[in-house]
Amino acid sequence: MVDQTPDALSKRQDYGSVALEDGVLSANPLEQISAWVEEADKAGVYEPNAMVLSTIDPDGEPSSRTVLLRGIDDQGLYFYTDYGSRKGLALLAHPSVAVVFPWYVQHRQIKIFGHAAPTDPEISDVYFASRPRGSQVSAWASDQSHTIESREALEAKVREVEARFEADENLPRPERWGGFLIEVERVEFWAGRTSRLHDRIRFEKTSEGWASTRLQP
Repeated sequence: MVDQTPDALSKRQDYGSVALEDGVLSANPLEQISAWVEEADKAGVYEPNAMVLSTIDPDGEPSSRTVLLRGIDDQGLYFYTDYGSRKGLALLAHPSVAVVFPWYVQHRQIKIFGHAAPTDPEISDVYFASRPRGSQVSAWASDQSHTIESREALEAKVREVEARFEADENLPRPERWGGFLIEVERVEFWAGRTSRLHDRIRFEKTSEGWASTRLQP
């Protein structure tokens, strides 16, 4: 049999020796998530707020996609989407989520586990108003995740929306579009180390606050 394994699959990288020492991370993992996002931005990481969101579809099948983190506070993580999209319907049916921030060039990763729920409409209104007009038009024109016969048909829907709201500087938020808040229950910070002896520190929410432990690589 001819070996057709791509060369890329056999490559091995050394992740370096930058340690993730005990006590270096903030006692509040949400603050540390925010700090690492900022550091990724300063390091020139493309879309430093991009996170892989995994959900469970209404039929029980898992699904993953990349979304953008658009807010973080003591309540949790915020992102926005079409509630009628595949991920929107999944979250409304099964609120359990897993999130990964994969900052490969920094040899860093964050894994997050929690539950997501729609934000208050006022929060979604404020964020929608801050979006560029083109993004507002797209939210109206696209029934995200649903099929369409052609790209031309999609662009025709965009023209219809632009004509409908021609006189409006900002479009109102569609009722089917809005935010989700991920209430975080568990966080794991990962830093790559030489010989695959990586650093992993896990935070878990307890009745008394956040408790941290070190995991074996």
